[in-house]
Amino acid sequence: MHDTAPEVLRLILRGGSVIDWRRLHFRDVAEVDRFLHLHLLDLEDPHDEARVRTILAQAVAYLRSAFGYRVAAAVAEPEDLRTLFLLASGVAEPSRYRRIACVVLKVMHVVHHVEARELLFRTPMREADLADRVERRVLAVARQMAEAGLPVVEFQGNRKSRESLVTKLLVKRESVAAQVFDRVRYRVLTRTVADVVPVLRYLSEQLFPFNYVVPGQSENSLLPVRRRETAKARRENPFSEATYQALHFVVDLPVRIDDLLPPVPPGDWEDLGRIVFSMVEFQVMDEETARRNEQGAASHRRYKKRQAVSALRRLSRGLVVPRRRKARV
Repeated sequence: MHDTAPEVLRLILRGGSVIDWRRLHFRDVAEVDRFLHLHLLDLEDPHDEARVRTILAQAVAYLRSAFGYRVAAAVAEPEDLRTLFLLASGVAEPSRYRRIACVVLKVMHVVHHVEARELLFRTPMREADLADRVERRVLAVARQMAEAGLPVVEFQGNRKSRESLVTKLLVKRESVAAQVFDRVRYRVLTRTVADVVPVLRYLSEQLFPFNYVVPGQSENSLLPVRRRETAKARRENPFSEATYQALHFVVDLPVRIDDLLPPVPPGDWEDLGRIVFSMVEFQVMDEETARRNEQGAASHRRYKKRQAVSALRRLSRGLVVPRRRKARV
């Protein structure tokens, strides 16, 4: 049997995508249920079960229409939806359906995400209200970590201020507000660097589904990966010093909004669902690394200053040079 934890950790550290995976690693229905629970889905709930079947039907229709795929009934209409995940993991029969089950789940992943985004746009909910729901969910898991005795010395969240948001958009090449991934962010400090991996594993098992780690948004200079990938991550943020070490990654966290939507009659359970997503950034490091990061050019204060200077220069297009403040005596 295969343990999914190593694959999930690589996904977080390298910023990859499950669309590139060739198989899943679930061993039994209990693991599938726990995974769906992270999606805030309960197959014992008739609405959730009908909703997942609707997403499955859309994925199968897409594959048949776009590529002419022959999707067997065992995959397209499983008696138990959890069987689909076990087929994709190679632990359910017939084993020859593993690849097509994996392909179907990849499309379901995208369909669910697209429709959840559409639902969010149609829902009269302020961004601050969505952030409040995210905060309640994240902090509940933080309390569980403390009660379980995990080696976490700090777990704090904050929201990017309007000023910081504007500055960040000014220095980004793609100055679109939707492309800011860290409006809501959490800083997690562990006792030692060796404690980072078990903490990541706990978060991926208790808080966020691994398939919604945002591809291309991991910056890892803390834990060993391929040198090429680490160097690339540093180049993506030109304001960070080479001595700065941390793991940053972004997840699209599912949030249920049943209370904001009108009741749905059983015959209309093919609607857009009751789940939306909110992007959350996690910054993880050990406390000794955090202490070193606040020394010299790698400090957050110096980072923000470099960012502000770049924003002003871009605004003025070289016509105005930021004035240097006189040193205080």
